[in-house]
Amino acid sequence: MTNADTRSRLLGGVRLMLLSALLLAGVGAIGRLIGLVALTTALGPTAYLLLAHPESVTARLRTAVAGHALAIAVALACLAVFGLWTHPSVAERHQDTAGQIGAQALAVGLTLFLLHLCNAHHPPAAATSLLITSGICRPGPALYGLLVGLALVLAIAPLLTSATSRPARGGDG
Repeated sequence: MTNADTRSRLLGGVRLMLLSALLLAGVGAIGRLIGLVALTTALGPTAYLLLAHPESVTARLRTAVAGHALAIAVALACLAVFGLWTHPSVAERHQDTAGQIGAQALAVGLTLFLLHLCNAHHPPAAATSLLITSGICRPGPALYGLLVGLALVLAIAPLLTSATSRPARGGDG
């Protein structure tokens, strides 16, 4: 690796660090202002894809929106089917029940199936399925916070990327 390559990677890393910190701090602050926890674990990988690899099929807005929407629909259906709509979360119980394990496994499996079927490959959507079926982002304020956080990341990250990107000079991917 040449000095120019090292410098380019270092600058790219600093750019990603600053953009992701700014984006996620903003999401967290907006959530706090409106009384919701909008900063959830699904946002980190989504922010990474949108900021670091905006040209990737997994970072396209259609793919990200469809992926998370499918994951949310599947997870909510699994909560209903397994009778877990108001069940305490795995974080509250410090363990998961057989029903939660079943709901989580089925939700991720169905999410991946639908992502493949719809050609909407967005890996962080699987985390969204788990957050909901584990009860951590169950229906109510926790789910609303997740939805707000996802909407903000999906709206703002592409703007940050386009505002701070420079023309590619080739091969530093």
